[in-house]
Amino acid sequence: MDSLIFALNAVAPIIITVAIGYILKKIGLIDGSFAKAANKLVFHIFLPCMLFLNVYKINSLGDIDLSYVVYVLAALIAVFGLSLPAVLLVTKRSERRGALWQASFRSNYALIGIPLAQSLFGDDGAMIATLLSAFVVPTINVLAVISLSVFRRDGGKMGIKGTLLGVVKNPLIQSIAAGLAVLCVRALFVKCGISFRLSDITPVYTALEYISRLATPMALLCLGAQFEFSAVSALRREIIFGTLMRTVIVPAIGIGTAFLFFRNSFGGAHFAAFIAVFATPVSISSVPMTQEMDGDVTLAGQLVVWTTLASAFSVFLISFLLKLAGVF
Repeated sequence: MDSLIFALNAVAPIIITVAIGYILKKIGLIDGSFAKAANKLVFHIFLPCMLFLNVYKINSLGDIDLSYVVYVLAALIAVFGLSLPAVLLVTKRSERRGALWQASFRSNYALIGIPLAQSLFGDDGAMIATLLSAFVVPTINVLAVISLSVFRRDGGKMGIKGTLLGVVKNPLIQSIAAGLAVLCVRALFVKCGISFRLSDITPVYTALEYISRLATPMALLCLGAQFEFSAVSALRREIIFGTLMRTVIVPAIGIGTAFLFFRNSFGGAHFAAFIAVFATPVSISSVPMTQEMDGDVTLAGQLVVWTTLASAFSVFLISFLLKLAGVF
């Protein structure tokens, strides 16, 4: 019951904020053009600041046990590849395929995943999940750029060179790379006995924190402003498939494989991080990225909402089963 209450408490603020955005649209305080412009800000400014700080706040990459990192990255790439044939069967529309494909592997790791890992296994779970984020977040974003580049609204394909260029130019990838670069500089400073840190430039660091805090609420308000119940019937097949994939099939692959074959290698803290990666709903940042890369933003928004609702119960069930099995 504690897991269910936590899962409900984790997703309830998301749903409420989306609902507020929807209400603001209905009463005329937000319109489609505002939501589209705000999503541009989220994608180009707010989210990059948030991701940069998330990476910067990691204590040390040297504390990471590469065995569970390798497993998670291998499982994510496997999900990425295995989900493609199913996506091709579910919908024939190119712009929907990209949005649907990224829903299979793109979890809400930063917003829900890391706090969830802490709730499931305390500080050890939070530490494992936070260290893992240095690898998971960039991998997920690179795969998302690839999926949205391969399937575009005009049906055209960018090719390998265009896709790689899209990865390099993506603001989210650039911000993560900048964060990793700063981590490397910080490690060098530690070796040289230099005490200076970026956070010592208080006005700049505080401004970055202000901007980063706008990412999630603004993205959720825009999602609510762009959400349409009338779109559900037209996207029913894609919504059902994406929700089942994100909340049932992917957790079964990522967490089930770890339990069946690597249970003796991984502890409870690792499984808490696995739930954060494989069982949390579709990332909110998938919506502004889909908009910027000319995908089906309506489908992307629907998948965020419905997977968030479903995950409250799927996370509870997964946590309950793992507790029965003695993992937690």
